[in-house]
Amino acid sequence: MTDPHLLPPSGDALPEAVVEPRRRLNPSLVWLIPLLAAVIGGWLAVNAVLSRGPTIYIRFASGQGLEPGKTRIKFKDVDVGEVSAVSLTPDRRYIEVTAQLAKEAEPYVVDGTRFWVVRPRISGGTVSGLDTLLSGSYIAMDAGRSARRADHFVGLDEAPIISSDRPGSQFSLLGADLGSLEIGSPVLYRRVPVGQVVGYHLTPDGQNVAVAVFVNAPYDRFVTADSRFWHASGIDVQVDANGFKLDTQSLVSMALGGISFDVPPDATSQRKPLPGQNFVLAADKDQAMRMVESRELKYLLLFNESVRGLGIGAPVDFRGIVVGEVANIALDVDAADSKPRMAVTVRLYPSRLEALAENKATLGNISNLTMQEGVARGLRAQLRNGNLLTGQLYVALDFFPDAPKARVTRYNGLNVVPTVHGGLSDLQQSLVRIAKQIERMQLDTLSANARETLRSLNTTLQHTDKLVSGIDQHGLPQMLSTLQSMQQTLDSARQSLRPDAPLQQDLRDAAQQVSAAARSVQALSDSLERNPESLLRGKSGDKQ
Repeated sequence: MTDPHLLPPSGDALPEAVVEPRRRLNPSLVWLIPLLAAVIGGWLAVNAVLSRGPTIYIRFASGQGLEPGKTRIKFKDVDVGEVSAVSLTPDRRYIEVTAQLAKEAEPYVVDGTRFWVVRPRISGGTVSGLDTLLSGSYIAMDAGRSARRADHFVGLDEAPIISSDRPGSQFSLLGADLGSLEIGSPVLYRRVPVGQVVGYHLTPDGQNVAVAVFVNAPYDRFVTADSRFWHASGIDVQVDANGFKLDTQSLVSMALGGISFDVPPDATSQRKPLPGQNFVLAADKDQAMRMVESRELKYLLLFNESVRGLGIGAPVDFRGIVVGEVANIALDVDAADSKPRMAVTVRLYPSRLEALAENKATLGNISNLTMQEGVARGLRAQLRNGNLLTGQLYVALDFFPDAPKARVTRYNGLNVVPTVHGGLSDLQQSLVRIAKQIERMQLDTLSANARETLRSLNTTLQHTDKLVSGIDQHGLPQMLSTLQSMQQTLDSARQSLRPDAPLQQDLRDAAQQVSAAARSVQALSDSLERNPESLLRGKSGDKQ
């Protein structure tokens, strides 16, 4: 049975369909949010691509402290990039770091840009990288000055001493050895630190060491073409024929080594160093400041005595003026008598004498004075002691009028200057002669006589001691008694000589009487002289 409620309605009851017009599109505001998000995302993506800097590759010997996504790259302590990957090179000898830099760092990625890992480090007496103890290691960058772009670099093992934008100048020095220098050792000008050692290496032939130094501005203007450089490391103690020398520098250079430079006192030029000029790094100041000789004359000296104490570089002296130095010492054999002798080669510098000339006339005389003329006038070479403490010798040139006549000869391609025995040799010979004379003396007889004399002297001293003892026992009491008697006599005489003593009164009376008698005699004498007849007649007026 069919349910009546399910039957369709009759035709009269159906509603009519009404046609409505089509509505326009009217999206909801909700759709604006994803649209805006898409726009922002696209803009961020484009901006990331546009602001993305260059990708570089840095090769290091070790990857210690380097982590992708954490290790930063800094330029002047400002973040300019980040390490994105760390991998081994195909030969497995190095670590290659891939780094993504910021867009503003792109101008710095050129040839000459340097990278190094900053870690805590103690080197050359300086401490660096302590801030990485908390923040971790990072890669530091120093921008180069080239205009050519680059993306592959070799990282430095240590931080460079001098940044590329630091004002100053770099110079190259050539020395026989490195001494106590290391990277970071100070460069001194008149003991003021003005720079540092920035590198060193052996020359290709291995005969010298090339040292690179950097002198800060404005002190680099003091480096001229005539500047001299020398080792200023530690304490320089030198004992030679010139005496005892002690030279010290600053405490820093004594501990870490250092280099000093200056210009010679007679230098007048202020020319700047030539491009690529290599300066000589001398062992000490004396060697550096030594005059550059324009002329050099070599002579040979033949000595028939010991040259112990004479060394290479010993001075050749002419009356207190150093005119040369010893260049070589060798053993030679005299062809005439087959006796060995010492051949000493010396270098003489005539300009040193000429520089000390007071006027042109003297200068002309020195220039025209040849060695042959000097030898004819008695010029000879002699070994002399320059230091009594160490026994160092030097060669002295001087005139000896009593020397036998000689002339300059030629031997082994050199002019030979005659020599005379040194003063020390004569002293030694005199001492030997005195020793031989003492040896010839009869020392036993002299010793026996001396002993006999000592015994006689001892006996005499014993007798003298007995005599003195007898005087003490017997003579002294008698001397005391005599002295007492003399004292009594002197007291009596003193009493008699007092002004109020009777003796003194009697003496005064007697003197007065004698004086009266003398007056009477004087009157009588005068009367007789006037009246001599009075002796017969008496006084005038007297009765007959």
